[in-house]
Amino acid sequence: MAKAPGEIEALIALMSRLPGLGPRSARRAVLAMLKKRGLVMEPLAQALTRVAQSARDCQVCGNISDHDICPICADEARATGIVCVVEDVSDLWAMERAGGFKGRYHVLGGTLSALESVGPETLRIPALEERIGAEGISEVILALNATVEGQTTAHYIAETLAPTGVSVSALARGLPMGGELDYLDDGTIAAALAARRQL
Repeated sequence: MAKAPGEIEALIALMSRLPGLGPRSARRAVLAMLKKRGLVMEPLAQALTRVAQSARDCQVCGNISDHDICPICADEARATGIVCVVEDVSDLWAMERAGGFKGRYHVLGGTLSALESVGPETLRIPALEERIGAEGISEVILALNATVEGQTTAHYIAETLAPTGVSVSALARGLPMGGELDYLDDGTIAAALAARRQL
């Protein structure tokens, strides 16, 4: 297969490192951008440069922002006594898209993993402990993924925070809206059964 010119091939290689883009998808994306240089490629390059220069982690919660304090932490209308703990910024954004949570967040930056040498000191767990005292937090909601690492991290945080007296809860697990039993895995059905509630 013929290769693109050097600089273009380098761009394709960089694009193929992005999640969801393999070499073929990256090649198609680059070709589409090249066909619309003025409309797509040049504005995209300028936006990438601006974001690379301005993006930073929020000093309070770990969200990505273009200021030292993200808009969520700066919003005085948000409930300050409740903090939702998430694994990564993408999880924070998913919670915000759902629109049901009106408190603050805390991004851990990953989960505990012995295989990858990620211990409690690597994550932002000490910063969470500091926030509980400094901000007068009364409830911590653990919105971690339903993986072994996510559940291990949730148990560790719950045990770590127990002496503070703060209420620690976790997101319910179970049937998704519109889900049909026949298409769900056994673990999801078991979790939904265990989390059943009175009607």
